[in-house]
Amino acid sequence: MISINKSKSLGKIKSKPEDFQVEEIEKGNIVLDIGKQFSDNPLLNQESQKEGDFSVFILQKTNWNTVQALIKIAKIFRHGKKSVGFAGTKDRNAVSTQICSIFKVNPSDLLNLHIKDIKINGAWFSSTPIKMGDLLGNRFTVTIRDLKFADNLESTDKKLSGIFPNYYGDQRFGMHGDNFDIGFDIIKGDYESAVMKFLTNTTNETNESAIYARKRLLEERDFKSAFDYYPKYLKYEKMILEYLSKYPENYANSLRKLPRQLLLMFVHSVDSTIFNKELEERVKSNSLFPTDSDLVCPRDQFGYPDMEKIMAYKDYKSDKRYSELNPFIVGNIVGYNTKILNDVETGIMESLNLQKEEFKIEGIPELACNGNYRVLFAPYNGFSSSINDNSDTAVLRFSLFSGSYATVLLNEFLGNL
Repeated sequence: MISINKSKSLGKIKSKPEDFQVEEIEKGNIVLDIGKQFSDNPLLNQESQKEGDFSVFILQKTNWNTVQALIKIAKIFRHGKKSVGFAGTKDRNAVSTQICSIFKVNPSDLLNLHIKDIKINGAWFSSTPIKMGDLLGNRFTVTIRDLKFADNLESTDKKLSGIFPNYYGDQRFGMHGDNFDIGFDIIKGDYESAVMKFLTNTTNETNESAIYARKRLLEERDFKSAFDYYPKYLKYEKMILEYLSKYPENYANSLRKLPRQLLLMFVHSVDSTIFNKELEERVKSNSLFPTDSDLVCPRDQFGYPDMEKIMAYKDYKSDKRYSELNPFIVGNIVGYNTKILNDVETGIMESLNLQKEEFKIEGIPELACNGNYRVLFAPYNGFSSSINDNSDTAVLRFSLFSGSYATVLLNEFLGNL
């Protein structure tokens, strides 16, 4: 049985970085253990190479987010951020390992780096860089403090039976909680509204000078003077204000001053919301098993979803290779090229007054969303828990498929974190 745990938090995580350990799992089920030095490239189907324009390396970091750590490394070698690649982002408030790459840097130079809270656990030449998605999953070791009702861990694990609702986590929707609203405006072509929401929303804002600046701009709408009084740390907001000071009506191009990845986060929060709404409806109605109208995928040899083999459930049942295996139900991440929407997705799109073709975003075509897939109920593997003698601290261990959120699974065990 799968449920949404909406109760008060039964424990605390991330009290310190060591309480949240994340070890990347590479394709082939190779785990990048924390503290382990690798003498050979752990990537399967790629022999260690003696030449190539890239170096693949294992990054271990504490209290760094992935992008900041890689930018720091790139700067040391006088490279820009486009010179580095990584398979997946890792939490800042954590100890983590992951595979990365950098252009035109010798592996020996990487191994001799000295940066506080950063270690290089192996480096090799490669003819190809690391790209987003070049991983199988992540293994987590999470320490829970101030634990209440320790018995809840074991009982929840039995109820979930290795499967949990694969929601997008809150971090997908931004600090101000307005990523969806901004993304929706961008999709609809209302760039002025998107810009003003980005510049003036004060939800969850704690800095008094930022609150003052955002409220003043909302009232005065004077971009030129706002550039002078906005706090310096709001660098993205000031980029837009500087542009609008010169071209006050060109809201679409002012948005282009932001990094494309940030703009894509706004747009993707819309398709993520559609996915979450579909999943929530299925959980509430206890629709945990596929119907003939659903898309599914089989399990791979490691028990994870094989997203290369998505098919209709009716075809899956008739395929002798898969008929005896329990498939994963697959939902659409809606885009302009989405082939078929199921009844739930169609209803959600209608309630939002959205058409899939609008994801082409003709006014800013570089943000167009083609569409993709995501499993609705994801597996967690290798689960174990150990509780200290006082029953107020526990250590949980589990592995997740790439793209699943550990905090979403932990919410099932501990309530709202």
